[in-house]
Amino acid sequence: MIMSTLNLTLLTDLYELTMMQGYFKSNNHDVVVFDAFYRSNPSGGGYSILAGLDQVIDYVKNLRFDEDDIAYLRGLGIFDEDFLAYLGTFRFSGDIYAIPEGTVIFPREPLIKVVAPIMEAQLIETAILNIINHQSLIATKAARVCHAAQGDGVMEFGLRRAQGPDSGTYGARAAVIGGCIGTSNVLAGQLFDIPVKGTHAHSWIMSFPDEYTAFKTYADLYPSACILLVDTYDTIKSGVPNAIRVFTEMREAGIPLTFYGIRMDSGDLAYLSKKARKMLDDAGFTDAVISASNDLDEYLIESLKLQGATITSWGVGTNLITSKDCPAFGGVYKLAAIQNAQGEFVPKIKLSENTEKVTNPGNKTVYRIYEKYTGKVKADLICLVGEQFNEEEELRLFDPVETWKKTKLPGGTYTMRELLVPIFKNGECVYTSPSVMEIREYCNQEKETLWAETKRFVNPHRVYVDLSDKLYKMKTDLFNEMSNMD
Repeated sequence: MIMSTLNLTLLTDLYELTMMQGYFKSNNHDVVVFDAFYRSNPSGGGYSILAGLDQVIDYVKNLRFDEDDIAYLRGLGIFDEDFLAYLGTFRFSGDIYAIPEGTVIFPREPLIKVVAPIMEAQLIETAILNIINHQSLIATKAARVCHAAQGDGVMEFGLRRAQGPDSGTYGARAAVIGGCIGTSNVLAGQLFDIPVKGTHAHSWIMSFPDEYTAFKTYADLYPSACILLVDTYDTIKSGVPNAIRVFTEMREAGIPLTFYGIRMDSGDLAYLSKKARKMLDDAGFTDAVISASNDLDEYLIESLKLQGATITSWGVGTNLITSKDCPAFGGVYKLAAIQNAQGEFVPKIKLSENTEKVTNPGNKTVYRIYEKYTGKVKADLICLVGEQFNEEEELRLFDPVETWKKTKLPGGTYTMRELLVPIFKNGECVYTSPSVMEIREYCNQEKETLWAETKRFVNPHRVYVDLSDKLYKMKTDLFNEMSNMD
């Protein structure tokens, strides 16, 4: 079922509810800060793309326990009636801050920050991670595929291979945010007002007495969107010649060839595209599109480009909609601070034997630092809410783990932008999501702020995510405090 038609209140792990009951029974109404972030980029990449925020907003807006929900939870036999009565009146009343959809993001920085009573903040963890992890994964994969295509149009064609209707539909949304020009998924087109695209299958060709008749019939039906699938029988000996015959007849009949060409779904795409391009050009169809599908991903597209393939349009299915080489986005949700009686946020930290699992404490925000004259991303800076910076003053940055790695940015050579923006205040949504196509355009602008070295697929340049001096001191003080507890 698609989210807009389904009650998602119980889209949560059971332990969120058992912890909620524990907080309820102990009369714990502390206001807390939780951060949602991730630890490493998918596919060994240099960046990721945030997607899914609009669905998080929809989820929080509609978060209600109805009678059926309460009856089901009662039937589990682990929840008391006073807690179930509380759930019957539940409404989210806190604040949520987030990085806007389509933004380029990096590991360890807060993507979503929840400031709310602990029961409320705990409940929404699972759904936030489910939504953001999936769509950010697919948007990131799409951005990589589109980068490999070097400006050619990339179409998302993966619905039949997606892990269910929701993954196919919301994955299509995320793919368009990441850079795809459209999707084959008609439901996604309807829900999100994104372009839907497609031609015909091999079964169309095979249902006719011969290939030419199949092509001719299709061209008569769709003369302004005539992309013919040429590899049903023999691409070079049959498919392309029959397509050229149909295009010639259209031209002779005075039918405008506004958008036309061929698609290949098998074989040596580099060799076949070069042969087909020459045949089309020799026949006078120099503007005919050559599109390709067939288990494409960013690596294969990059390779085909290097081989001189003349493909200018790409249909990418399975490997995009499933992010096949990296099928999960490692987002997590961690407690960072608890508000005391004086209204101050007391920092909390999670320690671990694994350095990457140690959390950053406190009530934080994130600034992006750009090189002023190029507009390229220099670094991201996680700091405490309320910290002030002057772009005309020197800014010292250092790696919070390998602290000997330092750099100084002279005043006047950089600009800063705060990434987290208010989404909910006191339980009310204060943010209006752009359309998917507007987010796509914003995402394309965001990708232009990355250095080419960060976009490469092998050993990409790492964009540093640093801590402010105040946050770093807070973190080390907590380390020392924990060490002295023995």
